[in-house]
Amino acid sequence: MARKVISPGGRLSGLAELPGDKSISHRYAILAALAEGTSEISNYASAADCQSTLACLRRLGVRIEPGKDRLRIAGVGLEGLKPPGRALDAENSGSTMRLLAGVLAGQPFPSTLTGDRSLRKRPMARIADPLRKMGATIETAAGERAPLAIRGGGLHGIDYTLPVPSAQVKSAVLLAGLYADRVTTVRESVRTRDHTELALREFGATVDLGRSGDREEAPRPEALAPGEARTGPACAGGFAGIHPRPKLHARQLTVPGDLSAAVFLLAAALILPDSELMVHDVGLNPTRTRVLDFLIGMGATINVASLAVRDGELAGDIAVRHSPLAGGRVCGAQVAEMIDELPMLAALGPYSESGIEIRDAGELRVKESDRIAALSEALRRMGATVEEFPDGMRVAGGGKLRGARVDPLGDHRIAMALAVAALGADGETTILDAQCAAVSFPSFFETLARLRDAST
Repeated sequence: MARKVISPGGRLSGLAELPGDKSISHRYAILAALAEGTSEISNYASAADCQSTLACLRRLGVRIEPGKDRLRIAGVGLEGLKPPGRALDAENSGSTMRLLAGVLAGQPFPSTLTGDRSLRKRPMARIADPLRKMGATIETAAGERAPLAIRGGGLHGIDYTLPVPSAQVKSAVLLAGLYADRVTTVRESVRTRDHTELALREFGATVDLGRSGDREEAPRPEALAPGEARTGPACAGGFAGIHPRPKLHARQLTVPGDLSAAVFLLAAALILPDSELMVHDVGLNPTRTRVLDFLIGMGATINVASLAVRDGELAGDIAVRHSPLAGGRVCGAQVAEMIDELPMLAALGPYSESGIEIRDAGELRVKESDRIAALSEALRRMGATVEEFPDGMRVAGGGKLRGARVDPLGDHRIAMALAVAALGADGETTILDAQCAAVSFPSFFETLARLRDAST
């Protein structure tokens, strides 16, 4: 078990380059595999989760050639996947399992998706139910959990309303819709990340997009100015409809940096006095940037520059400076918009004036770990005052943390959140099983150390 000792103090400065966005990388790889011709993907995520997707695609007969600067994927077309021969192992990646379940639901051969112990505990009914409605046969382990035994083919298009906002479920249904007999529409009450819809369009599929109440296709929202709250159309519910059996074309694409990884560096700079940091080429899709608005609302000095749209995705540079933070509350629709960033916000709680309260976030209990319980336990060990709720937590502000021995329970976002919290503590903090950060940000600890070294 690899441990990491975090010493407090110092400041952050310099320029940070990020690994490719996980969410976009998964989707580009899957659609490149289903396209005709060879796609080249630059800055594909080095995260373990995204490597799990590549491994599964290889087992399905897709030729993938990693290179120094780009990944080459020889597409086999919609009908070209091969029976895998044995169970496909998604390891710790929920995105791999859920997105591939949608693709495999459309195949004429049987397949099985499994994962590690953590992934096999996570709920899969939300995926299995709509795919069954489309005509796939899906058998699960007790409690509607993985492994998933899928017998697909002969799918019907459906009009499906998500019971719980989830970009992964939406994506699984849309990917299955590629193989349906008519248009498949997914409706959501809260607008979740739309990387799948954008990527489908980039590869040549026809996707109808609209907001709640729309009858015709709605344009993609324009980028908003830094600090402008996205409580209007950008987070309102809507629908996406995929037209079946498109001819997908190979593409040359570049994956922007992962905002969900960047936020941990931003938080570190906000905690350490005199810090001033620039994070280069970060994905700024409007369905993902609510966290920046939230931090600005807390008092963070954050500026966005060099905005540009590339391959359908908005990207730019983020500058952050150490700032006193007021605190805040996350609830309702904000939860779905910031689900991956909530551990980072909890870690900022003790360094804010009034603390951080998170509610309506029961989803956190069925992630790679029970993130509410894991964060509460670890932050209490570090001296924080934490109140735990069934659907969230409240981390009191204005306190002082102390170094401690903490366990992220194998959860990458918990490990990074605790490392950030440790930067402002009194004394050293030992993070057990720290290598789990590689699931999303393999170079996190090295990047953090380099940026601190640059300040001395």
